[in-house]
Amino acid sequence: MVSIKLEGDTKKLLYRLRSLAETDKKSLNKVISQLLRSSTVQRFKTQQAPDGQRWKQSIRAEREGGKTLVQTGRLRNSIHTKSDETGLAVGTNTIYASTHQLGAQGRSITIKAKTSKGLVFMINGKWIRKKQVTVHVNIPARPFLGISKEDMQDIKDIIDDHFAED
Repeated sequence: MVSIKLEGDTKKLLYRLRSLAETDKKSLNKVISQLLRSSTVQRFKTQQAPDGQRWKQSIRAEREGGKTLVQTGRLRNSIHTKSDETGLAVGTNTIYASTHQLGAQGRSITIKAKTSKGLVFMINGKWIRKKQVTVHVNIPARPFLGISKEDMQDIKDIIDDHFAED
């Protein structure tokens, strides 16, 4: 059993506790989720993980002079939010997102021909035709989802503003 004894003028404390219990959590979570989405999209411009580490440049970006993970913008544009009074989420349902977020070391990928003619490619000057080919890939992790130190401070500021006394 826990017992708490309050002495003095408790009206202000009780009012504050009641206002905290009645706070609009749905709106608060929506604002925070939008902040985190914006921060996530910004990472595609800065080419940095939430911890500040730069992403390893992709072979395509190096060859073409572009940016890593933004050839078409599909991954960046797929970042969405969901929020309600119980919490929030920021993420993507793009099928290859986890590969880029977590990396893929030594993953085997099977490429199958779309037509009966098969896949055609040249090896050592000879043309080869196959119905499918298995390749091994090493893709470094390039985290774009997550909460940075700056995000944490911004979230703290949003919460402080939300609960500030008038």
